[in-house]
Amino acid sequence: MDQSASDIAAMTFEDALRALEEVVRKLEGGDVPLDDSISLYERGEQLRKHCQARLDAAQARIEKIVQAADGTVTGTAPFDAAGN
Repeated sequence: MDQSASDIAAMTFEDALRALEEVVRKLEGGDVPLDDSISLYERGEQLRKHCQARLDAAQARIEKIVQAADGTVTGTAPFDAAGN
């Protein structure tokens, strides 16, 4: 894993989202040279994937909440990242 990817992997969802928003602002500003724009776009895609993975994991955890027949929460089931 390269330095940029490992930096992104260590980010919280909120930090990655802020970084992605900054990338978008720079690209939309139009003042970035082409080569830098390509690099920014690549970083933005890595950030987007990281944010999506964090959201997917959170959704899966929420879906694992165990409810009784009457709808009351009785506990949680562990989230298995492999999807089991």
